[in-house]
Amino acid sequence: MTDTLIHTRLPDRAPPASETGIIHWARTNLFSSITNTILTLASLYALYVLVPPLLNWGLLNANLAGTDRSVCDANQGGACWTFIKVRFNQIMFGLFYGSNPDQIWRPVLAFFSLVALVIPLFFDRFNYKGMLSAFILIVFPFIAFALIHGAWLGLPVADTSEWGGFLLTFVLASVGIVAALPIGILLALGLRSELPIVRGFSVFYIELWLGTPLITVLFMASVLLPLFFPAGVDFDKVLRAMIGITLFQSAYVAEAVRGGLQAIPKGQFEAADALGLSYWKKMLFIVLPQALKISIPGIVNTFIALFKDTSLVSIIGLLDLLNMSQTASKGLEWKGYDTEAYLFAAFVFGICCYGISLYSRSLEEKLDRGHKN
Repeated sequence: MTDTLIHTRLPDRAPPASETGIIHWARTNLFSSITNTILTLASLYALYVLVPPLLNWGLLNANLAGTDRSVCDANQGGACWTFIKVRFNQIMFGLFYGSNPDQIWRPVLAFFSLVALVIPLFFDRFNYKGMLSAFILIVFPFIAFALIHGAWLGLPVADTSEWGGFLLTFVLASVGIVAALPIGILLALGLRSELPIVRGFSVFYIELWLGTPLITVLFMASVLLPLFFPAGVDFDKVLRAMIGITLFQSAYVAEAVRGGLQAIPKGQFEAADALGLSYWKKMLFIVLPQALKISIPGIVNTFIALFKDTSLVSIIGLLDLLNMSQTASKGLEWKGYDTEAYLFAAFVFGICCYGISLYSRSLEEKLDRGHKN
């Protein structure tokens, strides 16, 4: 019996499939079934048909030399990036800086100053994050406005009506994000308040703005808001857009934070009450940090949507990045190069939105380290 077992040959078996590497990834994600295989092959064929012509048009045969459209008209087989080069200042900074290129250092300095101030906040060893954050949120906006506008510093005045392009998009989006976040948090707390008046006001406010399209809000802020002020009081059009965007965005932030608050286990509230903490201490030190961490994806999603929705300010006569690009391509000098204008605007929007998304993912991973084994 023993000899039989020893000399019995086991049947040949195929070696185990590799569980790592690109072959395993392709087999799992691209060729896991007949349907996936067909879709993969169809996608590869579509890329083969579409990508080479796009590369030839956008890179290989593109035009970047010269300062007028004569070079582009001579070569019809490629994109005319000369248009973007010539109109770059106007598309990025608006009408004033487009016609006064010697003043572009002002918005550039304001932007890179903001970047320089924000960088220390990413270092754990930096001990003055609270003071620096307060300076960025409270003091720096006035410095940036004075630098870009110019009136307070004796520089040539760049009226807000001449702001446009990426400058206007960035200003509207950043102000809307910074101002809407604390308002949205307070509204989310109001939804869970035990005071009927506070809870009723929060519900009414949120439902009102959630049921109103942003384009309607901007129109109301531009046309109807001035009717509520005394005669002679004129609010700047950009300021009116900021107010409308902030009111609108705060409702969406409140909904995102409310979801985070509902995800907090009830035991956390009971533990804070057992410690004898007041309502605000319980919220600031125990509940809100956990709720905001849970709400990061939803909040960032609303911020990205806001950044893209700034293009709707064209309804009140403001020219953001998209509308300024479109306006620049409609001039007689560059008429017919709308595709390049739209692609450049899409590229800038894509870079900014991807950067916001990338930062949110890194923030989630950083805050989630304490929960990993």
